[in-house]
Amino acid sequence: MEEVAIYLENWIKTKVADAGAKGGVIGISGGMDSAVVAALVKRAYPDNTLGVIMPCHSNPKDAEYARLVTDILNIDFVEVDLTPVFDTLINSLNLRENQMSSMAVANIKPRLRMTTLYYYAGLKNYLVVGTGNKSELLTGYFTKYGDGGVDIEPLGNMLKCQVYQLAKHLNIPEAIIQRAPTAGLWTDQTDEEEMGITYRELDKYLSTQEGPQQVADIVDKLFAKSKHKREMPAVPDKEFPAYF
Repeated sequence: MEEVAIYLENWIKTKVADAGAKGGVIGISGGMDSAVVAALVKRAYPDNTLGVIMPCHSNPKDAEYARLVTDILNIDFVEVDLTPVFDTLINSLNLRENQMSSMAVANIKPRLRMTTLYYYAGLKNYLVVGTGNKSELLTGYFTKYGDGGVDIEPLGNMLKCQVYQLAKHLNIPEAIIQRAPTAGLWTDQTDEEEMGITYRELDKYLSTQEGPQQVADIVDKLFAKSKHKREMPAVPDKEFPAYF
């Protein structure tokens, strides 16, 4: 996997340089994907890597594991508690009780994180480095203009199973590798429970187009439903005359 790590390290350097930027900022969640991306950016930019830990009504363990990542990788980081901002916005929206658990509300959290990351990126002339993997991107398992609002996605062509292998090679702590993947949208939320299939089932189907019909149905539905997330905003095909 060292060849893969070197390739991604150099790819990050190229993309950052092409943008006229100086380094990378990463949202560190305490999960495996963000730990792997943080390790890769640190390799590419030892002195120009910033991690941002952003609790928002989160499991305290998330921030604990995120700090473990920054300690092990020796990454500069800031911690921004987004809970008061989230609460203020929720109060301003005057939500009814039955709206509080909606996905529309849950997606506010990653969009607040995106805004925070771009603040620090603009402050330091860094790129926002995403932590999405191929399994998530193909099924739309990300928030549009939230964790999907990034400049580059180093893991975007790696299935979740491949990220596990890279994490082991990069010496990411086993406790982080073994954590149940979660987007932290609500209490005890996990990726696999929300999708209805495991990453192992998902990766096998994405790789081979083989698997139980139930898995095929779920993946195909997710892929079709999230098509708009993988494309630029639609514009009319018709061109109109210009008058000067």
